[in-house]
Amino acid sequence: MFDQAEKLRRISMGSVEPKSREQSDCRVVAVASGKGGVGKTNLVVNMSILLAQWGSQVIILDADLGLANVDVLLRVVPEYTIEDVLNGTKTLEEVILRGPLDIKIIPGGSGLFHLANLDQGRREQLIERLKYLEGEGNYLFIDSSAGISRNVLGFIGAADELIIVTTPEPTALADAYAMLKVVAETGCKSQAGLVVNCVQHLQQGERIYKRLKEVTGAYLDGMELTYLGEVYYDPVVSRAVQEGVPFVLSFPRSLAAASLTKVARRLAYRNLGSEAESRGGVGSFFTRLYQFVTNRRGRIVGS
Repeated sequence: MFDQAEKLRRISMGSVEPKSREQSDCRVVAVASGKGGVGKTNLVVNMSILLAQWGSQVIILDADLGLANVDVLLRVVPEYTIEDVLNGTKTLEEVILRGPLDIKIIPGGSGLFHLANLDQGRREQLIERLKYLEGEGNYLFIDSSAGISRNVLGFIGAADELIIVTTPEPTALADAYAMLKVVAETGCKSQAGLVVNCVQHLQQGERIYKRLKEVTGAYLDGMELTYLGEVYYDPVVSRAVQEGVPFVLSFPRSLAAASLTKVARRLAYRNLGSEAESRGGVGSFFTRLYQFVTNRRGRIVGS
């Protein structure tokens, strides 16, 4: 039986896949982008499949309030959204859709931001229902809308972790910088990871990370920006979208799948630190989200 150092070496070489974390709390990861069209939702779906292949249970909350795409990419048709749970007409179990490898998809709609309209009793009852997710997943990915909005900031501030997706395009980089600055100004304590999509070569992604790290260094007080990696531009990604099958399943040996696998490994094994580890999982996420939507200043209470 090899020791921990050997295990980590083999993981980095791709010969051992990471397993699910041995802890009770589900990791709540908000995934955001400064602008649309950078491939954020596609990366969420495919990374979720990779983690599920390695033994993790994964839940995706489709929180894109403008244009929900998770169901489109997975070719599942939502009948209900979390708003139906909020209204008490459906249970959470009835709303959840099933994707490949038993990935659970929750159509979000705008329902979560009606939390502020609930009295304390109904709010606490709803949060108790949502805690059902705690035992259903090792990861809860929040696929938020593109851009910087109050709703997006709410999801980011309430989550344990943040992943920002950008591309090498100058406009995407400018928007990623703006998002990091605004997120830091809200007092967010989430650990932030950067993924650069559609790169042409390895150094391109690393240069972008270093540039963002330099220009945001003065603003990221209390929030650490780490580099999760890059995903190569690959024509098979568009083909997979047209076919309605995630590219890690339809083209598992493609350049895009190989590079995203490295990103997923880094996410699975990155050290969150004691503060992120103790944030309390799904129940605490929804409690913090409620605090955000009822706080006029837009700052996460208690973060």
